[in-house]
Amino acid sequence: MKTPNASELFRRADDVELRLCRLTIQWSRDHGLEAFFKKISRLGDGVFWYCVMATVLVTEGAKATILLASAGLSATIIYKLLKGWLVRERPYITHAGIECSGKALDRYSFPSGHTLHAVCFTVLLTYINPVLGLIVLPFTLCVAMSRVVLGLHYPSDVGAGSIIGVLIASTAITIVPFDL
Repeated sequence: MKTPNASELFRRADDVELRLCRLTIQWSRDHGLEAFFKKISRLGDGVFWYCVMATVLVTEGAKATILLASAGLSATIIYKLLKGWLVRERPYITHAGIECSGKALDRYSFPSGHTLHAVCFTVLLTYINPVLGLIVLPFTLCVAMSRVVLGLHYPSDVGAGSIIGVLIASTAITIVPFDL
């Protein structure tokens, strides 16, 4: 028996997740939240996290900021490699009924880089200062939701991005050669 490759697994998952994508997009439109999620997604491109790092530099110091920046760079490398290797098309590309309401930074969908970074930074901020982690948690949840709402990702892309973000943050915390 032949083992299915990533493309075949994604095709099967796409069909299963399509209904959830459509329901999420419709829910956002019904509640007039599309513009809100567009802004959240745009901030999640990096602007919000750069501001957070500047705040951490002032409030927590250079070591904490280096931890965030190093993990952020690692996250970027890892998600770009995965996207290039796994090549899952975005929902709006695969399904005519899904409209893209945001700006895609690249062609592929798996994993969600926005969610990966948001979760990674939230875990690290919680490690650095639990209050900071709680402050950014609502933004992180909105970033994750925005990716599906805007037709840019499937829910499993967001889930995978979350898991990878936790793994990168946990690894960074483990290998940091200094105490905060």
